[in-house]
Amino acid sequence: MAMAGTAAIGRKSGRRRRGVPRYGAMAEINMTPFIDVMLVLLIIFMVAAPLLATGVAVDLPQTKSAPLNIDQKPITISIDEKGTIYLADQPSEANDLVTKLQGMTKAGFDERIYVRGAKTVNYGRVAEIMSIVTSAGYKKVALVTEPEKK
Repeated sequence: MAMAGTAAIGRKSGRRRRGVPRYGAMAEINMTPFIDVMLVLLIIFMVAAPLLATGVAVDLPQTKSAPLNIDQKPITISIDEKGTIYLADQPSEANDLVTKLQGMTKAGFDERIYVRGAKTVNYGRVAEIMSIVTSAGYKKVALVTEPEKK
């Protein structure tokens, strides 16, 4: 009898099975790490988004033309209100424009080149820049405008 009593004292409950935890599985998801990761990604995108916008801010004229169908990023020449010429984002002079274009173009004379002229700049200045580019041999030169707001 003494032996049966000591065996019963060693166990807490005679009905408990081995390997089964006392508490059931937790069915909740800890959202704190997920929210932390999302906030970090939000901050990264908020900082990086203004850096992705390239080009010179030019007030383009509005027309009824259709939007451009762009497959690849073209080379842009911008002329601001003061008449300053920008090739991509870098200021350039009219006489250096062709040599810098030849250094940037990958497809040779078949490269798309967009000329963006502010609506207050003299049309003669825009025509002059377009004639410099086309006389250098580039075939796909186009003017860029904004769609008309209704």
